[in-house]
Amino acid sequence: MKHTLSVLVQDEAGVLSRIAGLFARRGFNIESLAVGPAERKGISRITMVVPGDNRTIEQLTKQLYKLVNILKVQDVTSIPSVERELLLLKIQASIERRSEILEIASVFRAKVVDISTHYLILEVTGDPGKMVAIEQLLTEYGIVEIARTGKISLTRASNVNTEFLRNSLTTRRMLIN
Repeated sequence: MKHTLSVLVQDEAGVLSRIAGLFARRGFNIESLAVGPAERKGISRITMVVPGDNRTIEQLTKQLYKLVNILKVQDVTSIPSVERELLLLKIQASIERRSEILEIASVFRAKVVDISTHYLILEVTGDPGKMVAIEQLLTEYGIVEIARTGKISLTRASNVNTEFLRNSLTTRRMLIN
């Protein structure tokens, strides 16, 4: 299972290196990593996606707390949260196929951020599933380059689990049909 960890750290040189070293020594892969300033000056939030079972993640959390400059570690996997990623796609876009690509972009609320005679660059933001879906649809047009951020996540103050709501709505639709 993949777990999303939110780690608050003091913004000092070498913190990310020590965290990456800890994961490397333990033989764990970090599938997604995003780092940026947090709500307070001098504090950064590191959001990472790590594969492992609950016991393994609990062990990693304990190890993280032993590192200098770690303020808080939270496994937000099962906590209602908002998750987003950013994806930039450079796609071959001949004049004949450009309108098809723009239709797909419109459905996914993607923005055209660059256009040339033969290419389009699209900017897409959303949950990780949305990124996979648009990438799959645009593959047939010829994706030239991809740049994708890691997942970022904040727990919901409302405590509303949108994944639960989405699943129950899908179940209701299936029952009706």
